[in-house]
Amino acid sequence: MLDDDIGDDIHPLFHGAPATPEFRKLRKRILREVRDAIETYGMIERGSRWLVCLSGGKDSYTLLAILHELQWRGLLPIDLLACNLDQGQPNFPATVLPAFLEKMGVPHRIEYQDTYSIVTSKIAPGGTMCSLCSRLRRGNLYRIAREEGCSAVVLGHHRDDILETFFMNLFHGGRLATMPPKLVNEEGDLFLYRPLAFVAEADCDAFAKAMNYPIIPCDLCGSQEGLQRVQVKKMLDEWEARTPGRRQVMFRSLMNVRPSHLADPGIFDFAGLMRGSFEFSTNPPQLKDVD
Repeated sequence: MLDDDIGDDIHPLFHGAPATPEFRKLRKRILREVRDAIETYGMIERGSRWLVCLSGGKDSYTLLAILHELQWRGLLPIDLLACNLDQGQPNFPATVLPAFLEKMGVPHRIEYQDTYSIVTSKIAPGGTMCSLCSRLRRGNLYRIAREEGCSAVVLGHHRDDILETFFMNLFHGGRLATMPPKLVNEEGDLFLYRPLAFVAEADCDAFAKAMNYPIIPCDLCGSQEGLQRVQVKKMLDEWEARTPGRRQVMFRSLMNVRPSHLADPGIFDFAGLMRGSFEFSTNPPQLKDVD
C-alpha cells in the first residue's frame, strides 16, 4: 500500500503537505522505515492502545503523524492516544500542543506535573539535568498509560538517538548497550516502543519543517552545551561529514551482534568452547534500504 500515490491528504496531520517530489520521497521513506521497525520488533498487539508521547519537538511530531497515517491506511490496528506531559518548565507555551491536537482531531491527554522544580532543587547549578528529568517523566508517563488502559508507551527516539546512547554507554558507562526499539518496563506491565528506530534525525527535522509543525524547543536540557550527549553528537556529525553513510553502517552493527567475538562470558560460554566447534549468527535482521 505504501507504493500507492501518497500525494493526497489522508489525515488532518498532513493537511498542507508539500506536493514536491522531494517531500513525497521523504514521507514514503519514513513510512516504510517506521513500518519496518514495527514489524521487525513485533510491536503490534491487535486492538491494543498506545500512549504516544508528544513533547512538541520535531521527532515527536514526526512520530505522531506517521503513526496516524499508518493507522489511517489500516496498517496499524492500534488505538492511539497522544499525550503531552507539561513539566512546568519556565516559559513553556502550554497552549500550543492542546490547540494543535484539537485542530488536527487527534485524541489526546495533557498532563501537568511540575517536575522542573524537583530537578532544579536536586541538581546543583551547572549539573546535568537530563537523567533525573527523564526518570521523573518516564514514571509519570507509565502512570498515565495505566490510567488510560494503554499497553505501551511510545517514544520519538530515532536512529541517531540510539547511536548516541550506545557511544555514551561505551565511553562513560563501560557497557555495550543502548535504547532498544522494544522494552518491557521493570514492573512488567507495559511495553516501551521506539518506532522511529530506523529513521534518521535529519529526516525527522526535514519532515517537521516541511509540515510547518509548531516546534517547541527543550529549554531545560537542550541548552546545556556541555552534556556528554552533545559531545557525542558532534563526534558523530564529524564522522558522517567525512564518510557519508557511516551512521547507517554503525546502526546496522547493532543489529548484527556476534557474542563469540566480544568478551562477555555471561553471554557466551568461552570456558566451554571446544576445538572443532564454532558459533556465529546466521541471517541477522537487516535494516532495509528504501528509495
